[in-house]
Amino acid sequence: MVYSIGINYGQIANNLPPPENVVPLVKSIGATKVKLYDADPRVLKAFANTGVEFIVALGNQYLDKMQDPSKAQAWVKQNVQAYLPATKITCITVGNEVLTFNDTSLSDNLLPAMQSIHTALVNLGLDKQVTVTTAHSLAVLGTSYPPSSGVFRKDLVGCITPTLDFHVKTGSPFLINAYPYFAYKGNPKQVALDFVLFQPNQGVVDPVTNLRYDNMLHAQIDAVYSALSSLGYKNLTVHISETGWPSKGDPDESGATLENAKKYNGNLMKLMSNKTGTPMKPNLDLNIYVFALFNENMKPGPTSERNYGLFKPDGTPAYNLGISTASVLGSNTTVGSSSGNSETPPSSQSGSSTAGYLSISAAAVSFG
Repeated sequence: MVYSIGINYGQIANNLPPPENVVPLVKSIGATKVKLYDADPRVLKAFANTGVEFIVALGNQYLDKMQDPSKAQAWVKQNVQAYLPATKITCITVGNEVLTFNDTSLSDNLLPAMQSIHTALVNLGLDKQVTVTTAHSLAVLGTSYPPSSGVFRKDLVGCITPTLDFHVKTGSPFLINAYPYFAYKGNPKQVALDFVLFQPNQGVVDPVTNLRYDNMLHAQIDAVYSALSSLGYKNLTVHISETGWPSKGDPDESGATLENAKKYNGNLMKLMSNKTGTPMKPNLDLNIYVFALFNENMKPGPTSERNYGLFKPDGTPAYNLGISTASVLGSNTTVGSSSGNSETPPSSQSGSSTAGYLSISAAAVSFG
C-alpha cells in the first residue's frame, strides 16, 4: 500500500511567489501530488518534468458551457493535452461542492459536464490516464454518526446516484472535503479537541460495529463509505480532496490557533506515514490533500480563510509540522493542499456543512 498526501495550491493572493519558485517548496515537504482549482498554465509549465501529479479543475461557472461537446474538447486540449506528458495531469475535477449550494441550475449541469469532459478525453485518447470527478462537501450526508449509519441526504440521492454510476463506469474516485475544524468551531464545548487533532484520547466506539475511532477524520471518511454502501456502491474509492486547520482566526473562531494547526496537520502526516487505513477500511489507501499550500491574503470571509497555509507567502513555514522531509519521503507520503482561484472557499460554506459534522461531534461526548 502507498499512502500519499497531496497539497492544494491556491492563489487567491497578490503576494505569492512565482510558480517556478514554488516547485522546490513543494519538494521540500515531500509532496508528490498537487491539486489546483483551475488549470493555471504558469503552474503547469513550472512543474513540467518534476514527476509531481496534478489534479486540475473546472470552476462551477463553466458547468453550463461544458455540456457543449466542442467546448469540452477545446478545454481539454488547451488545459490538459497541451501539458502532457511533461506535466503529470491525472485527474480533472468538474465543479466544487456543487450539490450543497442548493442551486438546481448548477446541480442539473454537473453530471452532463462531467460526461462531456470524459467524452473529450476518450476522443483524444487520454481517458486511460486522466479521470474525471467532482468534489463534495461532507454536508451531502444526512446522517454521519455512528459512521456505520452514514447516509446521503434524501433530497440529494436522485442527483448523487447517476454521478456514482459515472464513477463506477469510468473508474474515477469519489472526492469529499472533510474538516473536523468546522465541527470543533461549531460546538467547542461538546467536541473533544484531542479527538479532532489526532491527539491521544479514549476514542469513540461505533455501537453498531464496535469499531473504535480515535480521531474524527477517520469517522467522517467511514461515514462516507457507509453512505456509498447504503446505495449499493461498496467498491468506490474515497479520496479526501480537502482537509486542514487554520493557524489564525477571529475571536469567535474557536480553535483557530497556530498550535492547533501544527497539531492537526503534523499529526495527520504522521498518521499517514504509519500506513494505516480507517477502522472500517484498514487496508485501503488514504489519498488526502491538505488545505492549503499558502496563506492567501485576498480570500473573503473570516480571518481563518486567509490562514490555512502551511507556508507564508515569502516561502517560510507558517509553523513547524514536527516531521522531517526524510520521514515523509521514506514512507511514500506526500504533503498536499488545495485552495481555489475561482471557487467559494470551504469555510464560507461551513453553515451548510456544519450539520454533517455535528452528529459525529456530539457523539464524541456521549460515546467518548
